[in-house]
Amino acid sequence: MSVEFVITALVVCLLPGTGVLYTLAIGLGRGFRASIAAAFGCTLGIMPAAFASIVGLAAIFHTSALAFQLLKYLGAVYLLYMAWNVLRESGALSLSEDRTPRSFWRIATAGAFLNVLNPKLSLFFLALLPQFVPITAPDATSRLVIHALVFMGITFVTFIGYGACATLARNYVISRPSVIKWLRRGFAGAFGFLGLRLAFSDR
Repeated sequence: MSVEFVITALVVCLLPGTGVLYTLAIGLGRGFRASIAAAFGCTLGIMPAAFASIVGLAAIFHTSALAFQLLKYLGAVYLLYMAWNVLRESGALSLSEDRTPRSFWRIATAGAFLNVLNPKLSLFFLALLPQFVPITAPDATSRLVIHALVFMGITFVTFIGYGACATLARNYVISRPSVIKWLRRGFAGAFGFLGLRLAFSDR
């Protein structure tokens, strides 16, 4: 495992994306434990893309316009749904004290879907992993698996950090309804923008 890969993975995970936005929204709306569930779900959502890249299925998205377009539009629709869900009073940014296991499960499931329905994640793994693991190496498969697991671990820890930061700001947000209103609009706008950008992207 190279230091370069760890640094690259950390930078990628720190960049704001749908998973980061979702974890921040959950941390602000429901607290730290719920943000852990969001981080866990987003991390699990990486598994299909990692598996696809390891077995070579990610190449399908690179060569098949139909496969890419189908998953792309599904992902765009889900992002637009998340934008609508954030705007709702009882949506992702609701300041509810609900801490039931079912709620955490639903939070994790929504986070997983965000990454599962992101075709660019498969293309990202297809481009990233071969840079650090030569495909011709005799132990290439096992090394690819290890790198994918490390990336998932870095994702989980980084997202927990985002959730913790959001939770620290939660009391400030709760006492200011106008801040909640603008945060809802900001998160919804970000999800909506990402969904539209994904829908109209070529690759």
